[in-house]
Amino acid sequence: MEFGSIVPLLRMFDIPATRAFYNDYLGFGVDFEHRFEPELPLYMQVSRGGCRLHLTQHHGDCCPGSAVRIDCDNVLGLHAELAGKTYNFLRPGIQTPPWGGTELTLIDPSGNRLVFVQRVEGNG
Repeated sequence: MEFGSIVPLLRMFDIPATRAFYNDYLGFGVDFEHRFEPELPLYMQVSRGGCRLHLTQHHGDCCPGSAVRIDCDNVLGLHAELAGKTYNFLRPGIQTPPWGGTELTLIDPSGNRLVFVQRVEGNG
């Protein structure tokens, strides 16, 4: 039996702020958007490289303030990229947890935490 990749669902509230964070700041592209009707909640997929996230305004899909860990092969490079952009709501730093590796934690406009993780060899 094989399992495929996962796609986390994250709650969103403010669509313009969410777009500014995921598209403009993080460089994720929008793969699709869906609404059952024009005034109903938005559900969309954003991605960058092999990372896909579903962002939803539907209150029953997930809880705001969730956290996801995203493997990244160059956390320092991502940090430098983000530091070169104008985004008034975050000035993230690099963390080195006691178990090793390098991490960069970002908080989106809905309070969700995205932890970009560069693992140390042998430390799954």
